[in-house]
Amino acid sequence: MGSASRVLLFFPRPSLYTVHLRFKSVTAQYSSSPTTTSRFSRMATEASPSSSSSSSVTDGHGINSPTNGETVSSPASSAIDFLFLCHRLKTTKRAGWVRKEVKDPESIADHMYRMGLMALIAPDIPGVQRDKCIKMAIVHDIAEAIVGDITPADGISKAEKSRREQEALDHMCKLLGGGSRAQEIGELWLEYEENSSPEAKIVKDLDKVEMILQALEYENEQGKELEEFFLSTAGTQILTYLALCPPVYNIISLFSVANCRA
Repeated sequence: MGSASRVLLFFPRPSLYTVHLRFKSVTAQYSSSPTTTSRFSRMATEASPSSSSSSSVTDGHGINSPTNGETVSSPASSAIDFLFLCHRLKTTKRAGWVRKEVKDPESIADHMYRMGLMALIAPDIPGVQRDKCIKMAIVHDIAEAIVGDITPADGISKAEKSRREQEALDHMCKLLGGGSRAQEIGELWLEYEENSSPEAKIVKDLDKVEMILQALEYENEQGKELEEFFLSTAGTQILTYLALCPPVYNIISLFSVANCRA
């Protein structure tokens, strides 16, 4: 396989060292103390506009208790709980690379982020909402924060994988507190899973292209033999992406080569 050219951008290190240390201290405290979650929630509740509502009172644990006796989380508290759970996307490594013993493999969040960038740099296409593609790219694997990166090597059926991920997605949307944002995340995820729109088809393509690019980088940087990841895309087409972004045409060519090898 030919090597792909890479451009490295360097930026001056920000002078926020002390702030960084403080943040590390806070996160370390969170990891070691089960009470810290409620402390963050309490801070969020106190900062939330709903905490000053005359129709509810705060019970001291980050929970707004309406006068009718019901207990609900404040919007800010729900958002923090949701984001803490999404942190797992940054720390969970992609299973395929772990299985191949790739050094310092990418995380689930790494994968989704570059897919988002691919959608961002793509030109507009009639009938396709580019912004929707970006959103879909950054949520399509979000359920893996709970279920992990399930691959064919795990021996789990597609139906069971889908059931687990749907259950996890439902939990995450409830954790976020429901509402329009949670609904949007759920709808984007389901649309991708069902491949039911032009945007979903494009993002499915991006998923394959990003994997191929990552495999190529690991081959070049670590001398790994990752042919199976190229061949895993054999028999499929990514014609939708051909019209999207000329700068990655070489990646498309690699995809075609993989199909020919099969």
